Amino acid sequence: MKNLTELEDHHPMWEKLGIDLRKHDELLEILPSIFKETYIDAQKNRPDMSFFDFVVGDIHGIRVKELIEAKSKGKKVIGTFCVYVPDEIIFALDGIGVGLCGGTNFSDYAIEGVLPANLCPLVKSAVGFKRGKICPYFECLDLLIGETTCDGKKKAWEILGKETEMYIMEIPQCKERIQAKELFFKELKALVKKLEDLSGKKLTVENLKPTMIKIEKKRELLRRIYELRKNNPPPISGKDALLLSQITFYDDPDRQVQMLGKLADELEERITRGEGVVDKGTPRILVAGTPMAIPNWKLHHIIETSGAIVVAEETCTGTRYFAGKMKTKGNTVDELLQNIANRYLEINCA
Repeated sequence: MKNLTELEDHHPMWEKLGIDLRKHDELLEILPSIFKETYIDAQKNRPDMSFFDFVVGDIHGIRVKELIEAKSKGKKVIGTFCVYVPDEIIFALDGIGVGLCGGTNFSDYAIEGVLPANLCPLVKSAVGFKRGKICPYFECLDLLIGETTCDGKKKAWEILGKETEMYIMEIPQCKERIQAKELFFKELKALVKKLEDLSGKKLTVENLKPTMIKIEKKRELLRRIYELRKNNPPPISGKDALLLSQITFYDDPDRQVQMLGKLADELEERITRGEGVVDKGTPRILVAGTPMAIPNWKLHHIIETSGAIVVAEETCTGTRYFAGKMKTKGNTVDELLQNIANRYLEINCA
């Protein structure tokens, strides 16, 4: 694996995508120092996180290059903002799902006069990355899927719909009601139709079921790692666990299954040896709230440099991402879609 001093110069690729190179360079000058201070310098006895460190070190490089190459072969790149948009359907139709979010106020300059100053920082950050043309993932998209989870995002879709191709899913607010279940199933069917029209492919049991199994395998590995954090002392820091969730939103699922599985095995070995990242009895903290996209590591960093350890996140970049096991039994597309609907409604905390 390359180290950070051997990274390819991606400026020609970014320029071809229409990125504002000056502002983008400013962003990438800041990120490495923040990551080094937060992850490398401030932590001891980490498990082998070299792959995940590398992904962050080349955050707008190798994965973007992979997406461009996939598009040249006919695949469609689909941007999402929420765990309620099923990756299973996107990947089954030979698309690539990319989780988009904003974890820094660096891009706020691009939304001045467009969004209210008191709007959700996550929404402002994400919209700013697109409007400011400083996120190459946005510029790779064939379609951006929004969802009606909050008023701030609804406003974001109104603005982003003028910038890129948008599709909006209605997310029911009362998951227990029969009407809500019927609505969400119909929304999934409509999403299937949209993605079939975009991809020129047909959703079948043969392409949907294996994809459901693969995506569930990725979630199961994250679930396994989070369970291992219950050990006292935990074998991995909260910051490193958060990094796993952040990366899995946009990295290749097959690669994630491989790397998460390797890490989970190592963490189990560390527990067997009685090895942790902090002393036994260190105060244990649960974090709950909004998702924390890269490079939003500040809260975990403050906690873990103040004598405590984060052992769980009840967020979309935490347990909500892999909550609710997916059933994969079914002999028709509708039966499989119903399984998807049931799982996603189960995690709906609205």
